[in-house]
Formats: sequence, C-alpha cells, structure tokens
Amino acid sequence: MAIFQHIILLLCLSLFCATSLVSSHNRHYTTPSVPRLTDLFSHVSVNKSFSNVFGGPNIKILNNGSTATFALDKTSGSGLASWNKYNYGFFSAAIKLPAGLTSGVVVAFYLSNADMYPHSHDEIDIELLGNDKRIDWVLQTNVYANGVSTGREEKFYFWFNPTLQHHYYSILWNSHHIVFLVDNIPVREFPNNGKFSAAYPSKPMSLYVTIWDGSQWATHGGKYPVNYKYAPFVTSLTDVEMVGCIVNPKQANSSCSTASVSSIDPVEGPDFVKLSNQQMSAMVWARRKLMFYSYCKDISRFKVLLPECK
Repeated sequence: MAIFQHIILLLCLSLFCATSLVSSHNRHYTTPSVPRLTDLFSHVSVNKSFSNVFGGPNIKILNNGSTATFALDKTSGSGLASWNKYNYGFFSAAIKLPAGLTSGVVVAFYLSNADMYPHSHDEIDIELLGNDKRIDWVLQTNVYANGVSTGREEKFYFWFNPTLQHHYYSILWNSHHIVFLVDNIPVREFPNNGKFSAAYPSKPMSLYVTIWDGSQWATHGGKYPVNYKYAPFVTSLTDVEMVGCIVNPKQANSSCSTASVSSIDPVEGPDFVKLSNQQMSAMVWARRKLMFYSYCKDISRFKVLLPECK
C-alpha cells in the first residue's frame, strides 16, 4: 500500500509540474506604473492608412475602418502595409492573438523598406510567435539594418494572456534610440550612440502588420510546424497609431510632411530623446522577469560579441 501511495504521489507531482509549465499565465506580476504613450496620439483608420500586401480575402475591415482581422489558413496568410513611409516616429496598435494550438504561426508588427532596398533593407520587428502545447506565445524583437544578415533578437514571455483581449504593441524610432513597448512598458531599448551606426536603421520605412506560416523556424526552431487542423488562425488589430516624419523616398532630399508631426513630436521631441527614470525602472523589471533570450548572451552564436554588447 505504501509503495502504491508513493507512486500516486509521484504521479500527482509530475502532473502538477507539467501543468505549471503549460502556461506562463501562471505568472502573476504587479506591473510597474509607466506613462501611457499610446494616449498621446490619435488613432488612424485602417482602411485609409493601409493597403493589402497579400491574402486580401483573409483580411476583414470592421467598425468603419477602425479594426481589422487577419487570418492564416491553408491557402494563405495575410497582411497590410502603410501607404506612407516614415523617417522616424511612433507606431502602435492593439492586437489580440489567436487562441489555441498556434505552433508555427507568426503575427508581425514591424517597419521595413525591403520593397525599396531589397539588398540593403532595414527592419524593426515585433514578432509574436505561436505556441505549442507546453508554452505560451513569445514576443521576439529584432533590429536589422543595411541588409546585414546578423539579427539582434531578444525574446520575452508575456505577463498576461495575449489571446483574451487586445494589448498594445509599440515601436518608438528616432535618431536617438529604438524602444519596444508592450502595454506602454518598455521591454527593450536599442540606442543610437554612434558605436554601431551601420547597424542602426536609417532609411524610410513602411509599417506592416501580417500573419503568416513560420513553420521552418518560429516555434522551437521549427520543431513544431503549423497544424492546419486548427485553422483559420485569426488575429485582430485596432487602435492603430502612426505619427512621425512622413517622407517620399523617391524625391531627393525629401523633408518631413508638416501634416505628419503633432504638437508632441516623436521624431525629435524632448519627451522622446531618452527614457524617463520611471520607464527605465519598468524596463529593468521586464527584462529581469520576462526576457529569456538575448543575442548579447548567445556565445554559441557569436564567438565575438557585437559592439553594442560590450
């Protein structure tokens, strides 16, 4: 009987450990208080500010253009790109991710100019990577400049369930730094301090929002591909903000459109030159609690640390 009870106890402990690994939503954190940058700017209309890039039938514009849904199914993913190109600014959207088994699914909110500069393009990426049965969605950030193949990825777990409601994902990009924010909490800052100017995005970019099949790499390095048994995978987008320096890259020496710069200027305004003490404290909290990968600590990938890591 004692042996039987011991076996039952071990099984129960194993089950408890397994369920505790299933969801990072078991993390109950009191989040730091931060300024709400997303309250500073007006929302833009999706249907007036974006064009279809691919998967048009899988995109639905709702609520008089303020909301859009994107789907990934066996036929295609889907995505939009902003009509305007920006030479710095603040970009944000409230996104609700697909629930259920979403291995291999990638939802991306990012800036890119690959259409204009296919061999020397820049990117600033927020990539939301789907989950298998054991882990949750993962937030991956990346900075990519001048066509250099070296990525600068950092990965984070969430402190909430991103499939239950919309949460804010934001990118601040100006000549001083790039800041990635989730629900207004900075999770990463990439400063432009002159040490690695070749790695700093500097050419006009469009804002993209996409959902697509990343089976080859997204979940555990491609170990878990998309299972279309659970398709369609639908993500929802609303409260889009795009404000900054609108330029026409086809015109030489194109300057910022005066209509694009608000009274609070995210391009070079004093409120956006550096993070406040409150924001810095919040970023330290996020990185200590939630970051589980940084390229600066990947000695197997980089035998010599990149300049900004030293």
